[in-house]
Amino acid sequence: MYSAAVIAVAGGLSYAAVPLYRMFCAATGFAGTPKVGMGKYEASRLVPVEDAKRIKVHFNSDTSDQLPWTFTAQQRTITVLPGESSLAFYKAKNNSKDDIIGIATYNVTPDRIAPYFAKVECFCFEEQKLLAGEEVDMPILFFIDRDVLDDPQVENLEDIVLSYTFFRARRNAQGHLEPDAPDDIVQASQGFAEYEMAPRVEDRQKVEDSKKSS
Repeated sequence: MYSAAVIAVAGGLSYAAVPLYRMFCAATGFAGTPKVGMGKYEASRLVPVEDAKRIKVHFNSDTSDQLPWTFTAQQRTITVLPGESSLAFYKAKNNSKDDIIGIATYNVTPDRIAPYFAKVECFCFEEQKLLAGEEVDMPILFFIDRDVLDDPQVENLEDIVLSYTFFRARRNAQGHLEPDAPDDIVQASQGFAEYEMAPRVEDRQKVEDSKKSS
């Protein structure tokens, strides 16, 4: 069901710059996309479950070959309890002599933990402009929803991996910022490599225009 919904969304909209696409992924936790928002921030829910088993979160960082930045996680792992909010940091540095805008994608593995991995604050999918030689810290505030304890598919899960990939940003035909990289690479960075996606709006238009002119 999720696969069909994603294909339908991707078929009518351009990749990640489109708000509806992001909302769908964040709402469902599809293919390792952590949930964002979803009304899970009530004070009563953001309380660590003290008698629960701790989960180790591993932090991964990648950078596109076209982006002359250094991008690293400032910690390798953090152990958290369900319901416990945690703060982690990444660091990015522009190694070039030019100001550059970057944009990051993310995913969490294994996929089945994504519906419970919620981010209160992060830098993903937003414009990140670094001046020549500039270095900045990028925080992420997250928690694992306590409902994870009621799901038998993840009850024995001990380790999860949160991965970010930074790309040079470009503007698409609609004027939205998106990663400047082939679609298959961008989709893989979000955990969609195993799913067949519908053609982008721009690509479908090119095909239609070609048919009309032939």
